[in-house]
Amino acid sequence: MPGVIAVAGVSADESKYGFLIFRDLLAAGREVYGVNPKGGRILDREIFPSVSALPVKPDVVIIVVQPDITAKIVDDCIAAGVREIWMQPGSENDTAIEKAKKSGIEVIARACFMVRGGFW
Repeated sequence: MPGVIAVAGVSADESKYGFLIFRDLLAAGREVYGVNPKGGRILDREIFPSVSALPVKPDVVIIVVQPDITAKIVDDCIAAGVREIWMQPGSENDTAIEKAKKSGIEVIARACFMVRGGFW
């Protein structure tokens, strides 16, 4: 299991997966950072506008956004030197997957991080 985790697409909407994943990783005691261009605070944690704005480089970025936004997050991950990305079901973007792989990033898609990691 990775050490530092970033959730790109974290949401204040408690019905969204971006919120649920963030909440449950925090509850499990994981070192997790939220990423959303709006910034702000969610669950009393600072939310960062981009992966490259995080105070530490995450070991993995979990992407929980619409596929058309995924490509922008992948570009940010490349710039930040991220080595692993999980594209949650529904966020997959084949062009972004190929771009990330060509940049040396391990990409896991069409699988839920939370289920695979035993959190759900």
